Amino acid sequence: MAGATERIVESITAAIVERRLMPGTKLAEQKIADLFGVSRTIVRQALNQLSRDRLVTLAPARGAHVAMPSVDEARQVFEVRAMIEGAMVRQLCARITAAQITELRAHLRDEQAAVGRTDVPGRTRLLADFHVVLARLLGNEVLARLLADLLSRSSLIALMYQSSHSAGHSQAEHVQIVDAIERRDARAAARLMEQHLASVQRYLQLDPRTTDLAAALQPRA
Repeated sequence: MAGATERIVESITAAIVERRLMPGTKLAEQKIADLFGVSRTIVRQALNQLSRDRLVTLAPARGAHVAMPSVDEARQVFEVRAMIEGAMVRQLCARITAAQITELRAHLRDEQAAVGRTDVPGRTRLLADFHVVLARLLGNEVLARLLADLLSRSSLIALMYQSSHSAGHSQAEHVQIVDAIERRDARAAARLMEQHLASVQRYLQLDPRTTDLAAALQPRA
């Protein structure tokens, strides 16, 4: 029943990436089993896999919940992405083909269309997939899977900490990155990717408003 397990894993992951499942949401085994027409054993296998991917937390007596990343984890995820994705676009500049540029441009058009029609799940998925598409163009499936995992965790982080980040702004930055790759300007592509990830992180409210209990609890004037 590996296929059924993977189907559940993919469905829950997609729901997280597309912002349909919020951090902390309880994942009731029986309800999921009924939805997919499988046994609770199959559901448990899927939840265990998602737990290994750090998208789900499992606790005795509490069951499974969508993970709630900490502020430290959020920062670490973006640090890792910056290190990986900067090197990735540098490599792409040396190896990109005209056909691959055409593929990237088609993806950018899909992004723009989703942003234009305010298709929130669609645009969220496409904006995340852009980074995985870049990895796959290198022919490195290990890198693509690693980035897909980091992107899923980034989606959870965004659900918890994102303020008013503009999808349109992200899409425009993707265009600039592809422009640099097409010019084979490795330095500009890496700089633009670094700035893009910094921009996404800047819109996350990772710093608490106050850490002073007295200040937090003091009545407002």
